[in-house]
Amino acid sequence: MLAWSRKKEDVVGLKAPKKEKRVKKENRTQPPVEAPYVAPKLKIATKSPDKTVEIFDGMTLLDLSKRTGAYISTLQGILADLGEKVESEFDSINIDLAELVAMELGVNTRRMHTGEGTNEPRPAVVTVMGHVDHGKTSLLDALRQTSVAAKEAGGITQHIGAFVVEMPSGASITFLDTPGHAAFSAMRARGAAVTDIVVLVVAADDGVMPQTLEAMSHAKAANVPVVVAINKCDKSGADPERVRIQLGSEGLLLEDMGGDVQVVEISAVAKSGLDKLEEALLLQAEMMDLKARIDGPAQAFVVEARLDRGRGPLATAIVKSGTLVSGQHIVVGAEWGRIRSLRDTAGKITESAKPAMPVEIEGLRGLPMAGDDVVVVDSEERARMLSQGRKKKQEKDRLRKIDEGMADELEIKEEAPERVEMPIIVKGDVQGSVQAVTDALRSLNSAQVFVNVVHVGVGPISQHDIDLAQACGAYIVGFNIRTPPIAITQAAARANIKVLLHKVIYHLLEEMGRAIVDKAPGTAETQVSGEAEVLNIFELKGRSKSKGPDIKIAGCRITDGHFSKSGTMRLLRSGDVVFEGPCSSLKRERQDAETIEKGNDCGLVIQDCDDFQVGDVIQCLEQVIRKPKFISTQSGSVRIEC
Repeated sequence: MLAWSRKKEDVVGLKAPKKEKRVKKENRTQPPVEAPYVAPKLKIATKSPDKTVEIFDGMTLLDLSKRTGAYISTLQGILADLGEKVESEFDSINIDLAELVAMELGVNTRRMHTGEGTNEPRPAVVTVMGHVDHGKTSLLDALRQTSVAAKEAGGITQHIGAFVVEMPSGASITFLDTPGHAAFSAMRARGAAVTDIVVLVVAADDGVMPQTLEAMSHAKAANVPVVVAINKCDKSGADPERVRIQLGSEGLLLEDMGGDVQVVEISAVAKSGLDKLEEALLLQAEMMDLKARIDGPAQAFVVEARLDRGRGPLATAIVKSGTLVSGQHIVVGAEWGRIRSLRDTAGKITESAKPAMPVEIEGLRGLPMAGDDVVVVDSEERARMLSQGRKKKQEKDRLRKIDEGMADELEIKEEAPERVEMPIIVKGDVQGSVQAVTDALRSLNSAQVFVNVVHVGVGPISQHDIDLAQACGAYIVGFNIRTPPIAITQAAARANIKVLLHKVIYHLLEEMGRAIVDKAPGTAETQVSGEAEVLNIFELKGRSKSKGPDIKIAGCRITDGHFSKSGTMRLLRSGDVVFEGPCSSLKRERQDAETIEKGNDCGLVIQDCDDFQVGDVIQCLEQVIRKPKFISTQSGSVRIEC
């Protein structure tokens, strides 16, 4: 019986539970604390922040989940916070909500617009590109019979100009004039991104130059066809055939060489060959069969932005598809607003803008960046939410880049010497110019001077800029803006702040380059300042204890350079270094001397050295501070060489 009872206990499920000790609960004298319920944070599994996902109008929650890598429950929670209830994973959401959700997840987005609607032929958007001073603005000047080049500082285009040219044949073409200077690379890239055809202007007397090659690479990257216009063919030194050979050697397949790139010889000043250029552009546009959606919300692209004293922030945009209507709520980059008025290139107010039409948008709350896209939204609330979300995302990305930069700097700092910081405040007339000037100044960074652009802005120099410059000891750079009032100028003078005003970027970069060279601490280098030959040796013996021990004096003649008492002396024998040490005495004709020039005789004593022989060579070494050099090339690019 005992054995049977033990087996019974071993059977699973028949074992009796152990009795635990009873613990007497304490009586609570105080009521429980009322704490708010905090829901546990959901772990958001997303793709890397550098990856960009495509979103479109009417996409389902399942589509968004697959593209972002986040759980559907996470997406539903974010939508609930935004005030939108989506129950099923197959429910569709609009493109604005999809972007807000993606930004909350920290994922970059690219809007894909549907081509539904009535597609109608539209004018071609043509960007004129080429090297600085090759006649781009003069060509457009000849096409539209107005004087633009005369208004530009130094005859050099400083920012993008967008306008419509009515051709004699009745067709209209939208032209973009981009700067040719090396600093405006980003503006040329923006022009290529929004364009249909690139007109590459090359001077017949100058040939292919650095910005010509850069313009070709921008057009190739944007997959845009090129029409070559060889300008200045009326000049005496013009050689169009040489230009053709140069372009062919750079990989541009011209029609003359069996390719598909049209070449037109023109003269903007003499207005010759313009009809052939028009034919080439219209033929290229006809081959491309350019059409765009006319109805529905507009999709536009900002090519320039500036701050007007009376009208506030203004953005010049080109409509890519749809129709932009006055009174609509829009989001431009991280800024939003309601369109107060639309103006065409002639400055006349228009109610709507159709594809390929450049317009100036008035009514934004802030100044957008050149290159931002224009998004039409349903309401003011949605516009505000989208703007806040984009600003939050930009701030997150900015802080992430700063953290990455600081980590890189810590690794470099162990090896590299300390750099002097040069803070700069940049003010300009339009957003694109401010960006270009900022990028150009940052390119002047060197191992000795760190160019830190602490603030950028569009508009005139204000008292706030003076206060900020005084706080951080910054230079104020004004590009293409009007002269500040006397009160601002006097305040800058009292605070000892340098204000540099320029209208041509060449001169601005040259002056800033000189300032950076002056600010640089330089590097200490040892160089041979002079050489002397030992002709005789003199000994002073039997000196008293107060005057010190016996010494040997080298009687020398300086054969090259000069000798300085503060320098270090190096004794050479048959090319080998015998001794190196400081100079304790340097005399000429029994008189102490600080410096002795070439061709003179002198007596020299090197501290702790008495091993002189006739025929030895003594070198004088001096420490010099070598400053960096400011180098400017013919192509317009600048750099600091240490």
